[in-house]
Amino acid sequence: MKDSTYQLLEKSQRAIQAAQTLHEHGQEEFAPGRAYYAMFYAAEALLNERDLRFSKHGGVHGAFGEHFVKNGLLDSKYHRWLLDAFDRRIVGDYAIQATFTSQEVAEMIGQAIEFLAQAKHLLEATQA
Repeated sequence: MKDSTYQLLEKSQRAIQAAQTLHEHGQEEFAPGRAYYAMFYAAEALLNERDLRFSKHGGVHGAFGEHFVKNGLLDSKYHRWLLDAFDRRIVGDYAIQATFTSQEVAEMIGQAIEFLAQAKHLLEATQA
């Protein structure tokens, strides 16, 4: 595995930890952004291992769907989670008053954890 791929996976893990900390402290407005970035960095790690890099979020989203979901390497739910999390990040970052329930945030964090685990699993499987 490339060192840069490993670093993206580590960054994804740190984003999950930040989302959990924000959630634990009642910062439901900001935790979804960190959960999104955890998924985003994991998607970037997968693409990076194939020498695919993008300067915009939409490029990562599209390439992730094309290279990992359309061909059946990953379930389509991961692509949907990434896109939904992006939308929630936008609301949390830019809306004057974002209202996410504690349950919604916990679900997003759970999705980020599963997303990262699946990315790691796929990377490990392709290394063998």
